Order: sequence, then C-alpha cells, then structure tokens
Amino acid sequence: MDNASLMQEGLSLMAFGMGFVFVFLTVLVMATTLMSRLVIRFASVSVQEEPSRPSTSPSRADADLDDNVIVAISAAVHRYRQRHHH
Repeated sequence: MDNASLMQEGLSLMAFGMGFVFVFLTVLVMATTLMSRLVIRFASVSVQEEPSRPSTSPSRADADLDDNVIVAISAAVHRYRQRHHH
C-alpha cells in the first residue's frame, strides 16, 4: 500500500468514527431530554396527588435531644483535637 491509500483509509476511518460519536451523542441528548420531560410530567402529577400535610413544630423533647447531640459532638471534637494536636 502506498501512502496515499493509507491516508485515504485513515481519513475515512476517522470520518466514520466521528460520525458514530456524533450520532451517539445526538441520541443521548434526545433520550436525556425525553426522560427529563417524563420525570417533570410525572413528578408534577404525583405532587398534586399528595394530600397537604400540616406542619408540625418541633417539640421540647426534640429540642433537648438536639442540644444533647450538639454537646456530644462538641465534646468529641474537643477530645479529638486534644489527642491529635501535640
């Protein structure tokens, strides 16, 4: 084979590869757009079907639990820093 035929074969292979990638990406964009529209449509339907729930404020027991968790985390961080910062 001479250089001209090798170059022509390489260019045709490159064009085929680029065309395949272009078609694949086009199909991928179309599929993603279609799925996005379907999700938006079905999500809006499911949101409308759910009954509205009354909002509940946290009780005092939840606030005490939150305070205890904050104290425990603070103590753990303090102890970790004491041990690992010489």
